[in-house]
Amino acid sequence: MATQTRISRDAAASETRNVYVRGVRGDLGWRAAAALRDQDGVAIVVATGDMPADTHAGPFDTIVDIGLSDHDVIGSRGQSVTVGVADLLADADALDVAQLVVVSSALVYGALANNPVPLTEDAVLRPDPTFVYARQLAAAEATVEEWRAARPGRTVAMLRPAVPIAAGGTSSLARALTAGFGQRFGEADPGAQFVHHDDIGSAVALAVDRRLDGVYNVAPDGSIPGDRVRALTGGRVRLPLPDRLNDVIGNLRWRFQRGPIPPGLRPYTRHPWIIANDKLRAEGWVPTVTNEQVYVEGTEAKWWTMVTPKRRQEIALGGMIGLLGVVVLAAAVIGRRWWRRRDPR
Repeated sequence: MATQTRISRDAAASETRNVYVRGVRGDLGWRAAAALRDQDGVAIVVATGDMPADTHAGPFDTIVDIGLSDHDVIGSRGQSVTVGVADLLADADALDVAQLVVVSSALVYGALANNPVPLTEDAVLRPDPTFVYARQLAAAEATVEEWRAARPGRTVAMLRPAVPIAAGGTSSLARALTAGFGQRFGEADPGAQFVHHDDIGSAVALAVDRRLDGVYNVAPDGSIPGDRVRALTGGRVRLPLPDRLNDVIGNLRWRFQRGPIPPGLRPYTRHPWIIANDKLRAEGWVPTVTNEQVYVEGTEAKWWTMVTPKRRQEIALGGMIGLLGVVVLAAAVIGRRWWRRRDPR
C-alpha cells in the first residue's frame, strides 16, 4: 500500500504550491524531497508505494517522479519502465496537474565511439539495444512528451543525470559501471561522470520552482579521465583482456552471478557518453560536488587512491629503501652473532 507523507514549510495558503513526489524508495528520492521541502511556499506529499495517487490529498499542480530512475527497485521486482510511465501518467491525469518533473538518465544517449564530447540535450538518443533498461527509459521519455503535447499549457522537465552516487546510497547500477573500468587490453578507458544525489535534488527543486520545460542534463563540470577512475578504484589488480574475450568471460560470470557487469552495460564502460551541463547552469543550477569527490564518497575509495602517481612512486621507493635497510641491518646482526660463535677467544 502506498505511504503518503505531507511535508511543508510555513507559507500563506494562497501562495503555496502543492507538489506530489512519487517513487520515493531510496536515498535519491528522499534527498530530492528534502530539497523541495526547503523551498519557500512549497508543500509536498511524498509517495513511497505503488498505489495510485490519492485524489483527496490534493489539489496539486506538479508531480515529481523519481521512480523511473530507480533501476534497483524496477529490476528486483521484475517490472519495466513502460509500466512505470503508464502509472505516472495515470496519476498526472487523476490529479490534473500541468507540470511534470521526471528524473530519467543520461544512459538514454547510448555509449558509442563516435559520440560527440560532450553530449548536449539535442543529441539523438541511441541507447545500446542489448541494455533493456536504457531502451525502456528512452521510450518512456517519448511517451511523456506525447502527454505534454496533448494539451496546451502542460510542461515537462526531463532531467538526465550522469551516474548518481552518494555515500550509503549508491545503486547496483552505479557500482556496476564503476567496476567496469580498467578491463581493456591496449586501449584507454573513456572519461566518466558521476553526480551527487544532493545535486540532482537541487536540480529537481529548480525545475519545480522555475517551471522548466524541456530536457536538461545533470552533471558536474567536466569528467574524470579513465586512467584516473582506474586509479581511484584502488581495488585488486585485474588483468586487462581483449574485448571479445572479456565479453565471453563477463557474460559467463554474470550468468552465474559471479560478475558485476550486465552484458548490456559493458559498452558504457568502453565508449564516451559525457554530457554537457550548460543548459541547466544557464537556469541558475550550480553543482556543489565534483566528479572525483562524488566518486570517492560513493565508492568509499581508500585513502591511498587519492595519492598522485608521483607521490605513490615516492612512497613505494621510500618503502623499498626502508625494507632494504631492515634487511641489511638484520644481516649485519646475524653475521655478527655467527662470527662471535666461530671466534674461539
